[in-house]
Amino acid sequence: MTARATYDFAGKTILITGGAGDIGKATAHRFAANGAGVALWDLNETKMVDVARELAEYNVPVATFGCDVTTSEDVAKAFAGAVEQLGRIDYVFNNAGYQGLFAKTDEYPEDDFQKVIDINVVGVFHVLKAAAQHMRESGGGAIVNTASYAGVVGPPNMVAYAASKFAVVGMTQTAAKDLAPYGIRVNALSPALIGPGMMWTRQTELQASVGSQYFDSNPKVVEQQMIDSVPMRRLGSLEEVANGVAFLMSEEASYITGFNLEITGGQ
Repeated sequence: MTARATYDFAGKTILITGGAGDIGKATAHRFAANGAGVALWDLNETKMVDVARELAEYNVPVATFGCDVTTSEDVAKAFAGAVEQLGRIDYVFNNAGYQGLFAKTDEYPEDDFQKVIDINVVGVFHVLKAAAQHMRESGGGAIVNTASYAGVVGPPNMVAYAASKFAVVGMTQTAAKDLAPYGIRVNALSPALIGPGMMWTRQTELQASVGSQYFDSNPKVVEQQMIDSVPMRRLGSLEEVANGVAFLMSEEASYITGFNLEITGGQ
């Protein structure tokens, strides 16, 4: 168990997109444990409801909304619903995303490239804009966008995902400047190798299947190759990602905006 700072989020509310996924779920638990009400958004409503049931142990307000972030109308409707049920939204974890396929650049499918951009760039923008409009009216707040270490280093066989996450970092830096006058802080979080979990398993299996010079064809060997590339020689944990989000939302980070926090294990 990773040691963590305790932040007081009592009376505050966080909206988490991709709330049914591994990172969204871990972050929901982190904030609810420290007193925050939670609005969960996800297209997987069954898993999202399961997460909401788990949060009942913290005795905080929880609401769920099915939302397609690629559609601005869906985002506006879900945001209005969250405000109606939970009141002011103090924090937004703009986390919904799609990892995409793994293929060499000259073989990457155009339809999947577009899908990655629609979710990871257009979707992030829709949520960022809706959150900014609400927070400007309500007197400020904090937004954390999920970027990725892929948006810092450009890993092989992930041209769509890397492009989308580089875009999220740039969007974060521009939005931070635009929204600072209204007391709205905008930061990004860039996880590297995080696991165990679905995305870690999927990544190693798909990298192994590409047949590139960078990774073995055996997913188990790929796992070790990736871990060996990290100076700490281990995966980052979901709890460590949630801790990073909590710090960036907290009063201790009230002077930080336009920052990209890399969860990399020293890479």
